[in-house]
Amino acid sequence: MAAKVYIVYYSMYGHVEKLAEEIKKGADSVEGVEAKLWQVPETLPEEVLGKLGAPPKTDVPIITPNELVEADGIIFGFPTRFGMMAAQFKAFMDATGGLWGSQKLAGKPAGIFYSTGSQGGGQETTPLTAITQLTHHGMIFVPVGYTFGAGMFEMEKVKGGSPYGAGTFAGDGSRQPSELELGLAFHQGKYFADIAKKLKGSA
Repeated sequence: MAAKVYIVYYSMYGHVEKLAEEIKKGADSVEGVEAKLWQVPETLPEEVLGKLGAPPKTDVPIITPNELVEADGIIFGFPTRFGMMAAQFKAFMDATGGLWGSQKLAGKPAGIFYSTGSQGGGQETTPLTAITQLTHHGMIFVPVGYTFGAGMFEMEKVKGGSPYGAGTFAGDGSRQPSELELGLAFHQGKYFADIAKKLKGSA
């Protein structure tokens, strides 16, 4: 049976979703892996989202906590709020208490990707503080490290992402993920899926 990799994310303006789509392409490029995109539930009312200028959500299915158990590996994605994951994603994680109690996610590999508003806006603190969620569930954090090669050392261009995982800068919302950022996202998906497949095969 194929190893199931779930890419679970929250995206208000579409930046995290673009990374998620590229991560899925990377995961799908690994033979014997089946990748699927999921969104977490929105917590803000439509009226507030409209005032914030957020576009309508795409038709990517909404996940429930119990569906996480079906995955052999999960990559979580979210925008930052003051250097930590957005409240919408934290609310979803808070709803996984039942899974924590039974340790149903223990031993599963997990990755992280993210979007920040600026270069000092949390490209490392956002994934770093999110690791606590994985730790309490007993999940195995899989960072990309420096496996992306030369792209990790780019200094001439503005570039999101870190050894923790793929990332992008949203700026005022008009900036979109660059080719280099999308390249890291694809690489993360492929790298993570290969590890998830190996762990499933050795189980």
